Amino acid sequence: MSTTLQAGGGSVMVWGMFSWHDLGPLIPVEQRLNSTTYLSIVADQVHPIMLMAYPNGDGFFQQDNAPCHGARIVQECFQEHEGDFTLLRWPPQPPDFSPTEHLWDRVKRAIRQLVPQPSNLTELDSAIHQACCQIPRITFQHLVDSMPRRIAAVLEAKGGPMKY
Repeated sequence: MSTTLQAGGGSVMVWGMFSWHDLGPLIPVEQRLNSTTYLSIVADQVHPIMLMAYPNGDGFFQQDNAPCHGARIVQECFQEHEGDFTLLRWPPQPPDFSPTEHLWDRVKRAIRQLVPQPSNLTELDSAIHQACCQIPRITFQHLVDSMPRRIAAVLEAKGGPMKY
């Protein structure tokens, strides 16, 4: 999951992941998230975390299929480690019901409520981390538990509008 937040004329892009258990690391992305940057995140963060959290290879990883996610070098990395966890197949431009969007929305709302607002990129980065750390574990659990309903809603709506 990645998002860009703005403050004081600048912006911060952050990539993160979560599971039913907890929030994973928040990785600052210095420039646009391209296939090379994403590949390093997959190799350095996603793969080791999935191995640790799901040592039996029974974990699932979902990405939102941003263009960099479908790059050949990224797909080859996932294929190389396909026995370690399952990469969920996802439509290239799914309806906006991604559970990560709900988390980023929560983070953005928390930052908008800050008084005073972050006035520089360092303060914004700190506010993002603080807001993410304050998300209760039950939130992650509800989002993960909601996935079967979300997928059913997409199938029922045949890709059209739905409640998520």
